[in-house]
Amino acid sequence: MHETEIKVGDTYRSYMEFAVETAYLAGRLTLGYFQAGIRPEFKADDTPVTVADQRAEELIRSRIEHKYPDHAVVGEEFGESGGSDPRHRWYIDPIDGTKAFTRGVPLYAVLLGLEIEGRVEVGVAYFPALNEMVAAATGQGCWLNGRRVWVSQVSELSQAVVLFTDAGSFEEYGRKQAWERICRSAWVRAGWGDAYGHCLVATGRAELMLDPIVSNWDCAPFPPILKEAGGYFGDWTGNTTIYANEAVSVNADLLSAVMTTIRG
Repeated sequence: MHETEIKVGDTYRSYMEFAVETAYLAGRLTLGYFQAGIRPEFKADDTPVTVADQRAEELIRSRIEHKYPDHAVVGEEFGESGGSDPRHRWYIDPIDGTKAFTRGVPLYAVLLGLEIEGRVEVGVAYFPALNEMVAAATGQGCWLNGRRVWVSQVSELSQAVVLFTDAGSFEEYGRKQAWERICRSAWVRAGWGDAYGHCLVATGRAELMLDPIVSNWDCAPFPPILKEAGGYFGDWTGNTTIYANEAVSVNADLLSAVMTTIRG
């Protein structure tokens, strides 16, 4: 390994460790509001937001601004703030799965992703109510609570566990037929997805997660998480991206079959 590669790896690992600590602290903050009867407000796009979302994002922003003052920050609740080094951009979703959070379902997550020169190199997803931390960085592997993890080796859709967040969203966003083809081919179809679905794929507990509508902060941790686990995260045509407003996580053995089934 070249000296440059070692230095890059050390840098990515340092970013990952910072992201893990930051997500953990934000997640513990959210637990103070979880199952406490707080009521959400609704934003202009009709999505819910709570004081827990806002306080968690403020904590994360504060830590990034202190540790990496030159880095840009993009958050779901407070938008983008620019640093002097736009090559480094942090994406924050302080509570992914706010609907689950407000209903007392423990599958919500704190998400952090670091994009460097247009490519996400570091990703962390922390599930406070489950105390599960999934973290990855390019060349550093994918880890669940400190244990190295990989995608499953299921190679037949007929044996695959398929996950989703909202069954009605597939028709709403023009993916009804593709979703029905996947359903006919799969073994199990289970809901309450959001970030947890993508992490279940990365950790080998499911094979496929489909989102017909997502934002970049929903996606940001998952390119490195899935890649380092041996899988794929990207759009519904096979491109690794967080900007397509749609997402697929799948193990490597099923990628071709899933893309063929989606296309019909």
